[in-house]
Amino acid sequence: MRNLILEKPGQFAWHESDEPVLAGGDALVRVLSVGICGTDLHAYRGRQPFFSYPRILGHELAVEVLAVGAGAQGVQVGDRCAVNPYLNCGHCQACLRGKTNCCESLKVLGVHVDGGMRERFTVPATHLYPNARLATEQLALVETLGIGSHAVLRGSPAQGERVLVIGAGPIGLSVIEFLRLEGASVELLDLSAARRAFAAANYALRACHADAEGIPPATLVFDCTGNPQSMQAAFRFVANGGKLVYVGLFVGDVTFHDPDFHRKEITLLATRNSTPAEHRRIISLMESGEINTKPWVTHRVPVDEMTARFPDWLDPEAGVVKAVVDWA
Repeated sequence: MRNLILEKPGQFAWHESDEPVLAGGDALVRVLSVGICGTDLHAYRGRQPFFSYPRILGHELAVEVLAVGAGAQGVQVGDRCAVNPYLNCGHCQACLRGKTNCCESLKVLGVHVDGGMRERFTVPATHLYPNARLATEQLALVETLGIGSHAVLRGSPAQGERVLVIGAGPIGLSVIEFLRLEGASVELLDLSAARRAFAAANYALRACHADAEGIPPATLVFDCTGNPQSMQAAFRFVANGGKLVYVGLFVGDVTFHDPDFHRKEITLLATRNSTPAEHRRIISLMESGEINTKPWVTHRVPVDEMTARFPDWLDPEAGVVKAVVDWA
């Protein structure tokens, strides 16, 4: 069975492995589509936190069920599914409170353990969402959308609230998508003209800003960049009594001017991953057409072309919003 392994930063290689062994409660799945995430790009560059090499990437997945282990429920052979890539323990304090997204021993497919850039693998059946209506590339985007869904849930915007989103990559776009559904009035800050143009063409934004000058304070700010300079500067955009939500992350410390933090009484929130309930809501919204991801997928390639094309996707000039790799 073929596996595509990121052996070290900048180096993919094909390997052969034994067929996976199907355990009770698991499903054996065939990979259909893999979305390429910023996590994958950072890992290729050697800049991804909580990551070790070699690793099989791939956590934005659409799969087909080939076999079902003893005791597995909710799926059957032939089902096409989206995948919840967050493998949680089920018994830590976070899991017992329903916060499975930040399980104390969480392992994410393609990050902490091997992911879906392989022909077949096993996954807990409870982490599959069967769906016969959506296209495989839509199923592969459920996890990405989940990041935005959970971030907006954490920020809890009010109808008509003026919100600033910093960063218009796929994560920033997913945040904008769910802010739209909540009826917020969204402004965007991004240095890239291409990303600003894409966001403006697909969303009814209140404003698009190319730089930080002249942006009035917002009561809710989302930083989706993972850039330390941007994240530390984001405090300046928060209005008195407002909230700042860190969606992106980096390896390092965040510092801020404490008197201003207290003077404004800023609420600072982290957001991590998403939950099964949010995944199911996303699938329902995609089925109803309330979320349209077609403009998002700007690059599609068959798997045998991926290693040659992958370095190009690191270049901002390539115009990648979301790349999807076809494994079927």
